[in-house]
Amino acid sequence: MQTPSSSARTLALVAALLGWLFDGFEMGLFPVVARPAVMELLGDQASDAVFGRWYGVITAAFLVGAATGGVLFGWLGDRIGRIRAMTLSILTYAIVSALGAFAQQPWHLVVVRFLAALGMGGEWSLGVALVMEIWQGKSRGLLAGLIGAAGNLGYVVVALLSLFLVQVQSVLGSVLSAMHIPQSWIDQLAANSGWRMLMLMGILPAFLTLGIRFFVPESHSWKEEKETGRTKGWATKDLLGILAGSAACFGILGLWANDVEWAIRLVGTALLLAVVTLGYLWPIRSYLARSDETPAFRRATLSMMLIAAGLSGVALLGTWGSVLWSAPWADQLSGKLPGAKQWTQFWSAMGATLGCLVAALLGERFSRKWTYASLLVISLGSAQLFFRTNEIWSLWFFASVFLVGACTASFYGWLPLYLPELFPTRVRATGQGFGFNFGRILAAIGALQTGALMEGVFQGDYGRACGVISFVYLAGFLLIPLMRETNGKPLPD
Repeated sequence: MQTPSSSARTLALVAALLGWLFDGFEMGLFPVVARPAVMELLGDQASDAVFGRWYGVITAAFLVGAATGGVLFGWLGDRIGRIRAMTLSILTYAIVSALGAFAQQPWHLVVVRFLAALGMGGEWSLGVALVMEIWQGKSRGLLAGLIGAAGNLGYVVVALLSLFLVQVQSVLGSVLSAMHIPQSWIDQLAANSGWRMLMLMGILPAFLTLGIRFFVPESHSWKEEKETGRTKGWATKDLLGILAGSAACFGILGLWANDVEWAIRLVGTALLLAVVTLGYLWPIRSYLARSDETPAFRRATLSMMLIAAGLSGVALLGTWGSVLWSAPWADQLSGKLPGAKQWTQFWSAMGATLGCLVAALLGERFSRKWTYASLLVISLGSAQLFFRTNEIWSLWFFASVFLVGACTASFYGWLPLYLPELFPTRVRATGQGFGFNFGRILAAIGALQTGALMEGVFQGDYGRACGVISFVYLAGFLLIPLMRETNGKPLPD
């Protein structure tokens, strides 16, 4: 195997880290702008309960989009290469996210977040595959920690940008005026905490794609797979499975977003989840069927994809079903104090950045199973502490949100370490793309339930609703016996 040069490794790492930073920027954008955006678009129908339901629906649509994008762009990365697919994924989420600035109805944000998430879900798996392959398995713990940390720094950037939006507004206002944009449009962009202007800035990652396309080298491991002809086994017709799976996802969202009897909801979810699983697995099942792989390898690959989905799903459900509601909760507890949700996201993201680095380094040193079990324990404990002990706006809120951010986001440093170790090069992007992002379907259901709990059971009480959802971390212990221990083993070729 050809050894990449030091400059090639550095370029790939920098490009991927910037990609993840912008990925985090795009994901962190909506929690900050959600309340002013949805409340403005709801108009006379605005209320905390209605906002909670829309926030859950928009979040669920985002998660479904990310799940679909992870499989779609993972397939594309294994077929046409990591670099070209990553360029397309970043362009997708940058351009579409910026279109959210022109939303006129809440459902517009549902569509925008779904389409933008296609690119975000894909970028994660492609960047992880590229970095781990071009670094040839060296320094895996540090690289995984940097991957998780970079994404969370994107949340920090959003928080700071929102806090200093007054200066940003004046600069952008001058630029837009010079472009002969009508003043009425500029005023609309700046209204209600400037949420439209913030979403418009989602276009920034698009400029990163120029550097990636022309300066970052392709993975040598993937190029060798291409030379052997193994990449030709991926067929476009197999994408029909992803289409069917995404349609079933929206069927699940429909069951949980509307008032449906529990028996119908549970049976329908089980059936539709089976369709989602078969649909999202269809491309790789078809690829493996056309290849010369042994039956044992096919079974092992598919089983590892399902286990990876479960491991990721627990972490994602804990995050999206509870912890990411902390910014709107801060807005509520503080009486809509200016800067409350931004500083909440800032301290949560700073904790998450630290947690990702520590978890990845611990995961490299110790057993992967032991590390995952430890993350489950500290995540549940910190979530209960945060949601059960904050009843007023105080300094303890910031301290505890830093702690819960560090503990619950630690999985996002561990997962980039563990998932690439489960799959060989020829199926790595697709395998870990499915594994990480399929869990978002479960997280989408959880996000909808948080909104439903707040509206129907806890009457707008974020703390109690999110505290209940955070018990999902206990489910992770059921998966540990099924895990493959990879500590001390090389990255599979």
